[in-house]
Amino acid sequence: MALDKKDARATEATELRRHAENKLNTATAIPGSRKTNEEMQRIVHELEVHQIELEMQNEELRRTQDRFELALKRYQNLYDFAPVGYVTLDAHGLIQEVNSACVRLLGLDRRFLVKKQFASLINDADGKKLFLNHMKNVLQGQGVQRCEIRLNGRDGVVIQTDLQSTVAATTMNSTSDILTAIIDGTVQKKIEEELLSRNESLELIVQGRTKDLALSNVQLSKEIGKYENTQQALRTALVEIERLKDRLQAENLYLQKEVAREYNFGEIIGQSSAIAHVLFRIEQAAPLDVTVLLLGETGTGKGVVARAIHGRSARKNRPMITVNCTALPANLIESELFGREKGAFTGASARQMGRFELADGGTIFLDEIGEMPLELQVKLLRVIQDGEFERLGSPHTIKVNVRIIAASNRNLAEEISKGRFREDLFYRLNTFPITIPPLRRRDEDIPLLVNHFLAKFNKKMGRTIETVPRATLTALRDYHWPGNVRELESVIERAVILSQGTTLEVLDRLDPVRTPAESVGQDVKALAELERDHIVQVLQKTGWRIEGKKGAAVLLGLNPSTLRARMRKYGIHR
Repeated sequence: MALDKKDARATEATELRRHAENKLNTATAIPGSRKTNEEMQRIVHELEVHQIELEMQNEELRRTQDRFELALKRYQNLYDFAPVGYVTLDAHGLIQEVNSACVRLLGLDRRFLVKKQFASLINDADGKKLFLNHMKNVLQGQGVQRCEIRLNGRDGVVIQTDLQSTVAATTMNSTSDILTAIIDGTVQKKIEEELLSRNESLELIVQGRTKDLALSNVQLSKEIGKYENTQQALRTALVEIERLKDRLQAENLYLQKEVAREYNFGEIIGQSSAIAHVLFRIEQAAPLDVTVLLLGETGTGKGVVARAIHGRSARKNRPMITVNCTALPANLIESELFGREKGAFTGASARQMGRFELADGGTIFLDEIGEMPLELQVKLLRVIQDGEFERLGSPHTIKVNVRIIAASNRNLAEEISKGRFREDLFYRLNTFPITIPPLRRRDEDIPLLVNHFLAKFNKKMGRTIETVPRATLTALRDYHWPGNVRELESVIERAVILSQGTTLEVLDRLDPVRTPAESVGQDVKALAELERDHIVQVLQKTGWRIEGKKGAAVLLGLNPSTLRARMRKYGIHR
């Protein structure tokens, strides 16, 4: 289309030049006409001006052509080197273009595919009918259409594919091109068939075992009947009861697994009324796309709740970007959140997208929002209100569509009164607050959490600990848990490491008294000393490195900010 316009303009310029020359020749050829020098100079000047205008138009046409050719080359490169197979079809299903990914998928030569009916590649008659209906729906403008079809590849190989087609362009004669993406689903189809086959085999095994159990039950009933009228039967029954009592602790773990599966809410484990209210609030907030503020002590699972809200929202197929406001240095947090241009500050050697850009269309989780510097709170407020910001070093405004979930273990109202947090930002974040209860307020969930962490660390460490003594569960439920679920996880991990045999042994001396710190007895003091020694050992092992993959925080299962707080609490210095 651009080339046609260029040719038309060039023809028009040539015609104008010819018309001007004829006019000049006619004027000079009329007998008896005499032109003064001034008139002749004026005519020559007009012609020169007109010629310059024509040359400028020609130059503009050449630049337009160059831009068009560059854009066409870019499009062809994007089309040809796309990671997904693409073919361009005309309205009759004739292949017009095919990219490299499609050639590799089918294993056929590009020259063989171009100008070939796409339907001839389909493996079966039903697939051809399905493809014709697929084409009809696409041409009727019903948006992106999908269908599953088996195609013939090289050497008779059958390829299970997923077609996704849409109208790509409309030409001058009102015919339509169709752009079709071909996604290889052969491996997925084989996996599904294998899973179905294994499921059927498993069902047969279960049926066989059920029959065996039924026969065993009948036999057991007969044996019990032989001894029910004798004293020996009574003694045997008493012995069996004692044996079953001894097995009760072992069966307790199995029962906890069953309960955990019943009450598991994704990563949130619990059945207490306190956690049930949190789950109810999650179900309320998730589909509404409102800003959520998570409040609660350190280690209560605010990150888990944030993932649960995102996973049940309409944005679940887009990423959830997590930003720990305490882990980022104060001088870099702005560039991490909003991005930067190359050269925006010393050391900015490349352009970088910010976390808000990465979360566009999804969710951003701002953990420990109370730690954010005041000067950045203004920028954050603008993003919440208008959905726009600028990168560091750039004057251009960027608009994003991001859902914000914030979390804090601080009392933000007190932070406002102390001038460390903006009141207007608090009201924006506090649209839908959810308070997560501390572990000591939901002690009935501790057995479920113990079971969950025990299974996790058994798998991680290759252990086979199956029994959790009642005394251990009682001690765990009676402990104050200042570090909440994260502290419980660390205690179970340490116990799995130190336990011998198949019984979980919590060697820490746990505080059974739920009182303020000044009334805590000698047991809590012993636990604190044990925790201090353990932290020092891990810090020495990591060379006093706190953050990073090989840092002490990862080995201890703690947030870096939590570890620093424990170090200040226990007076641990390098």
